[in-house]
Amino acid sequence: MTQALGKVLTSIDEANGVDPSLEQDESGHMVPAALLYGQRMSSELQRVFGDAASDVLKIAARGQHIERWKVKRDSYPEGRAGYLTWRRDQGRTHGERLAGLMEEQGYDVADCERVGVLLRKEGIKRDAEVQMLEDVICFVFLKWYFDDFAAKHPEAKVLDIVSKTARKMSSDARARVISEFDLPDIFAKAVQSAA
Repeated sequence: MTQALGKVLTSIDEANGVDPSLEQDESGHMVPAALLYGQRMSSELQRVFGDAASDVLKIAARGQHIERWKVKRDSYPEGRAGYLTWRRDQGRTHGERLAGLMEEQGYDVADCERVGVLLRKEGIKRDAEVQMLEDVICFVFLKWYFDDFAAKHPEAKVLDIVSKTARKMSSDARARVISEFDLPDIFAKAVQSAA
């Protein structure tokens, strides 16, 4: 890891370390939710893609939810349109914040602009790094957040979310989900049938 990358990742962790929402980590400690999410993203990126991940992709993964609590969902209208606007604004805000941290450590303009492209998911299914980030996001959801989500929602809604998630993934990632995750049959079939 380069010194610049290490400093950017540390800055992301420091920013996310003040998230007022807490979550229990694997050892049972309560930690800031955004910090834990970023660390899980980095861990999964390393596990799935190893050395194939560029510095920019590593930064995008770690900082995907940087200071997410600052742009509140309830400040947007209810419903799908409000949710999608909030998500779009989050991606733009996160990209700008990460670009600033990268610039402080000497990353060039192209890399600073590129991190925003990844976070805004521009070119999903066409841009290899955007797709890698999306696959990691989906793995993190399934690995650490799916069970809690499924327990809180009716099966039909969970099935819809699993289907939408699977459609965003690459075919290789969907194959890994089937082999690596112990999903109930109905959800595994949704992943298998996604095109």
